[in-house]
Amino acid sequence: MYSSMTLSVALPLPGSWAQSMLTQPPSVSGALGQRVTISCTGSSSNIGSGNYVNWYQQLPGITPKLIIYGSSNRPSGVPDRFSGSRSGSSGTLTITGLHTEDEADYYCSAWDNSLNAHTVLQSYEEVRQKPAFPTVMGFPCSASIFCQDSCFSSFCLA
Repeated sequence: MYSSMTLSVALPLPGSWAQSMLTQPPSVSGALGQRVTISCTGSSSNIGSGNYVNWYQQLPGITPKLIIYGSSNRPSGVPDRFSGSRSGSSGTLTITGLHTEDEADYYCSAWDNSLNAHTVLQSYEEVRQKPAFPTVMGFPCSASIFCQDSCFSSFCLA
């Protein structure tokens, strides 16, 4: 039996850094055990100028953890199912063989030459597993249910 994982993207932060924004696709999905790629598209002032992409994973309630640096390098302790690459103005994070514990927020970051600073973690993707049945509005939370925004979310890991 396969469980589907859904990746959804939050809106980027507004403000004066819009021109150097890193963007990611609206959604991508895959089953547990399958391969998933998350893209991060920049511009000529950051990724497109050859600057490295860094990727962070944030588990609920925990500080973001660096999982890829220098576009393709894994820090010690990061499972080898995580890999990164860069081409043109884009960076890609690949998870080969999705695990349940990969349910997290994934952020991309890159140095921006026009700002002379790293871009803020402006965009991210959330890995969430879809339930096999619709979530009932008002159904109480239990220790075995994790939701995207609240217990009334339609994207929960049961």
